[in-house]
Amino acid sequence: MSVNAVLARNTENAPKGIGPYSQTVAFSHYNNLSAQLPIDPKSGKLVAGGVKEQAEQCFKNIKAIVESIDHVMSDVVRITVFVKDIKDIDAVDEVYKTFFPSYVPTRTIVAVADLPMDALVQIEALVSNGEGTIPNAPQAGDLIKLTYNTANAPTSHLSTQAVAFSHYNNLSAQLPIDPKNGRVVPGGVKEQARQCLKNIKAILESMDVPFDDIVKINIFLKNLSDIEAVNEVYTTFFPDSAIARAAAYVPARTTVAASALPMNALVQIEAVVSHGDGTPPQAVEDRHGIVIEANNTENAPTSPLSTQTVAFSHYNHISAQLPLDPKTGEMVAGGVKEQAEQCLKNIKAIVESVDHVMDDVVKVNIFLKNIADIDAVDEVYTTFFPSGVPARRTVGVSALPKDALVQIDAVVSNAEGTPPKA
Repeated sequence: MSVNAVLARNTENAPKGIGPYSQTVAFSHYNNLSAQLPIDPKSGKLVAGGVKEQAEQCFKNIKAIVESIDHVMSDVVRITVFVKDIKDIDAVDEVYKTFFPSYVPTRTIVAVADLPMDALVQIEALVSNGEGTIPNAPQAGDLIKLTYNTANAPTSHLSTQAVAFSHYNNLSAQLPIDPKNGRVVPGGVKEQARQCLKNIKAILESMDVPFDDIVKINIFLKNLSDIEAVNEVYTTFFPDSAIARAAAYVPARTTVAASALPMNALVQIEAVVSHGDGTPPQAVEDRHGIVIEANNTENAPTSPLSTQTVAFSHYNHISAQLPLDPKTGEMVAGGVKEQAEQCLKNIKAIVESVDHVMDDVVKVNIFLKNIADIDAVDEVYTTFFPSGVPARRTVGVSALPKDALVQIDAVVSNAEGTPPKA
């Protein structure tokens, strides 16, 4: 049987990575792009000007990568925008509209403490890959992208609430906005977290997708100390069904400290959702009943609030790993190198527990307390990824859980797929 292969690609028309990573890594029906900085590919330096010029360069770099793999900008499923200053969003939006004049992807916007090279903005894209990655065997180049919006959740002319392609739905990050009045709900972080999750639920219900089909949740918090309050609300939404409760199923999860969020929100939540029925023209009999496979191993830190890895179809989604020793549950001794090594050891243990290897990793997200630590992290990183294949994103954050210096999550290929229900 022919199986999907990890396909890493680079073009001279976009900047070389400032670390050991590829510009885009395709697997099955998705291309995972590395986050793009406002680097001029000819000079390797940041472009001159302010945030507008920088945003334009980020999008130009994304477009160059997308076109180098015979795709177009309307194949972008999700855009994630990281800014240094939340007030720059309007300027970024002006540029954004010129690259997405009609169709708009799902979108997440967050302000973070720091970006590599002292950039003002960094932009990342997830792109559909209709042809798939089985060598010399186009899979379904005619797969169509489905877009969803419901009036029961906040709408925006700059983003689509949900975009499905093949076996995944990607949702725009949800702010704590009441869809009836378009304003942030009154109250504190608990009320805001509840509204974010209610909005996600409304979007899923509009597509007849159960809440327990969520495979990965990303929580962006203005104050990391609010996590306990958010968790209280979170546990009232997960698990959602009797089946999920019986299995104690909770999605994979990453929590990120934002320096600011749109509309001055305290919390914003993003979801990646399984889509068992696929997108047309997959035949109905071929597409129902693919199962979610959740897995935990004692060789990595466990949490009642997240599953270490959740596989669905051809991807495994890994929860963010902190530098915790799984035997003691305590932070490892040492500095950022030792911490990065532990994070990657934890990811490796999880990957191996589901019969995969580190070469199956397609995307890595690194969150650093001090962006200047990236060189030290890369020293360790290259021992785990000597070929530097996975696509990557690095951001500087104001704080990490347990006062860690580094936190890492990953997306892993799953060539065998997940089986349909017997």
